[in-house]
Amino acid sequence: MRHFSLTPGRRGELPIFRAPPLDELGVDAFVTARAGGVSRAPYDSLNVGDHVGDDADAVAENRARLARALGLDTLPLARQVHGTALIHVTALRSSGETSADVVWTDSASPAIVLVADCVPVILADPTSHRLVVVHAGWRGLARGALDAALGILSPTTTRAVIGPSISGGAYQVGPEVVKAHAVLSRHATPDVGDRSLLDLRGAAVDWLVHGGVSTSEIYVSREVTDGGGTFFSDRAERPCGRFAVVARWT
Repeated sequence: MRHFSLTPGRRGELPIFRAPPLDELGVDAFVTARAGGVSRAPYDSLNVGDHVGDDADAVAENRARLARALGLDTLPLARQVHGTALIHVTALRSSGETSADVVWTDSASPAIVLVADCVPVILADPTSHRLVVVHAGWRGLARGALDAALGILSPTTTRAVIGPSISGGAYQVGPEVVKAHAVLSRHATPDVGDRSLLDLRGAAVDWLVHGGVSTSEIYVSREVTDGGGTFFSDRAERPCGRFAVVARWT
């Protein structure tokens, strides 16, 4: 496993943060952040989630800005529900009416998930020319979201990038989370009372390795979503916005 730092830049009018480990594979991958939109507090300003209580017109404008940055008329969006459903980008519409936490592409059409603490995982397999973006919270991990993603790839030729997500020191959970799966239990540290601190990113790495991805091909961003920083954090700030994790073949 290797750690890396996201690279700040711009895509059109939007500030973004690129994922350099995927550049050499011909993957355009980046995340948006707080800045660059029109939403007012507490969603300021580039909130692209339409399910968090933000003004609908503001969200529509923010999404339009991201679409323009990608050279698109609309964004192919799914609604993330902490599940395992896998869907190809061609089956998605801009309304986000379809529920899926595992979105894949084999073209320049971007796979996108929206997050604010849960672990975003980008999986690139140059052998099959398939690219999967996964929204992986503890429920999604326990239910098999990463298993669903790896099921359409060749894990031994896949590179994984884990984007900004909550750190173990900031993620206190109850016993029901620790008991949800053995992998989660392995990455939980006892805290106060019956509470534990869960290293969700460590659990995701564990899952990938057991799924056949080489440890040398797993990259974890140093950036976290612990609240008050560059990225939205639902745990620390609710209500808050959602940022986008985007990946496509160039």
